[in-house]
Amino acid sequence: MADVLAQQVAVDMPACRLLIAGQWTNGARAVAVMDKFRLEPCMQAELPSRRQVADCVAAADAAFRSNLLTPHERGAILDRAAAVIERRAGDLAEVLRKEAGFPRRDAMGEVQRTANTFRLSAEEARNFRGHTVPIEGASGQAGRLGFTLRVPLGVVCAITPFNAPLNTVAHKVGPALAAGNALVLKPSLHTPMSSCLMAECLLEAGLPAGMMSVVHGDAEVAQWLLEEPLVRFYAFTGSTEVGRAIQAAAGLRRTQMELGSIAHCIVCDDADLDAALPKVVNASYRKAGQVCTSIQMLLVQRPLLQQVIDRLVPMVKALPYGDPADERTVVGPVISEAAAKRIESWIARAVDRGARLLVGGARQGAVVPPALLTDVSPDTPLGCQEVFGPVLCVAPFDRIDDAIARVNGTPYGLATGIFTQRIDVALQAARRLEVGGVHINETPSSRVDVMPYGGSKDSGFGREGPHYSVREMSEERMITILA
Repeated sequence: MADVLAQQVAVDMPACRLLIAGQWTNGARAVAVMDKFRLEPCMQAELPSRRQVADCVAAADAAFRSNLLTPHERGAILDRAAAVIERRAGDLAEVLRKEAGFPRRDAMGEVQRTANTFRLSAEEARNFRGHTVPIEGASGQAGRLGFTLRVPLGVVCAITPFNAPLNTVAHKVGPALAAGNALVLKPSLHTPMSSCLMAECLLEAGLPAGMMSVVHGDAEVAQWLLEEPLVRFYAFTGSTEVGRAIQAAAGLRRTQMELGSIAHCIVCDDADLDAALPKVVNASYRKAGQVCTSIQMLLVQRPLLQQVIDRLVPMVKALPYGDPADERTVVGPVISEAAAKRIESWIARAVDRGARLLVGGARQGAVVPPALLTDVSPDTPLGCQEVFGPVLCVAPFDRIDDAIARVNGTPYGLATGIFTQRIDVALQAARRLEVGGVHINETPSSRVDVMPYGGSKDSGFGREGPHYSVREMSEERMITILA
């Protein structure tokens, strides 16, 4: 680390500063942020002191308590922020290329979805409301009116991941602000600049100072945020292990957890392979497989198994991979060289235990060539843990009951896709799969930002999607009037 910091200090690099009480400021120290393909420092992130974290939360609470924005005004700010994001799409895409390793297609898609998420949040701000309660339907309540008001919670803390450093962040920022909360954001140290640019867009759109703060840091900073009693809600996306720790520290305060997954996709023997397989390849390898719903296990009904393998092999081999600055690249680097080495070792361990590597190649820095395997033992890490990389494993099943049992047999339950033309099979899967989302004739990563998104079991709880998150980040207050 000392060598990296020395190199960082010796060159002029963009700084990801702290946003506290509406002011951009330096932290107690700085760390380098790596270009994910070149594996060299490309910017620096300012890390706060313990005191700065406390000041940040206090300023957010003060801003919340003095906030007079109406739902209409909150919606207008979010709409304007969406427009600013679209205007700055080129800058944002370039940042995503460097700090996240996204090829241009993935980067521009991320930017557009972020703008859309803000616009959906703006609609929720304008429709922020409670409902009437038929209190006169109870005995002895004549002349009494009842209704609820929906009110914000206060300070929301969002702790966000590297794999969707704009849109996942927007799914926490947009609903929190739409509901009238103040927000403290701690993005991943791998991808801090995109959050800073998002905050700049919101400030340019007219968000009052203090209503959004940004602090960078690792587990220590997250722990400091958990120690702040003024935080009323924690929204977290990340690993199940870290989610458990956050949940334990939050106590009675509310949380929303989007955690780990091993995403399965089921291909039945009547599936339309011309439609299914391009979707499978896209869902397995886009963003270098670093999506919670990237397909890791493709379960194929045995009569189609060899045909699916024969068709997948040339499709995966044809995927261009490498430098995300190359317009042809589809699969860029994973988030770090350490992550790439882990993925490489998991593939090797699977092969040592009898798996067949049908497509793959030697790791190049943080770039893992798209890999396709069969006969993966469930006792290897690749068979029972989330790989979070460009790796697809194909396995057979005989009956739909077997496929459902395999999905339900994992500790996770985020989303599953199933390709079939039989409505009875589709509905059976929809009812019996223990996951947060079942996508029929689509892949598990078929997420539309308007839909509820979240998991069950060790994949967490709570739902993203602005309509649903706004309700989690607020509460109903019962009002009665005796005329």
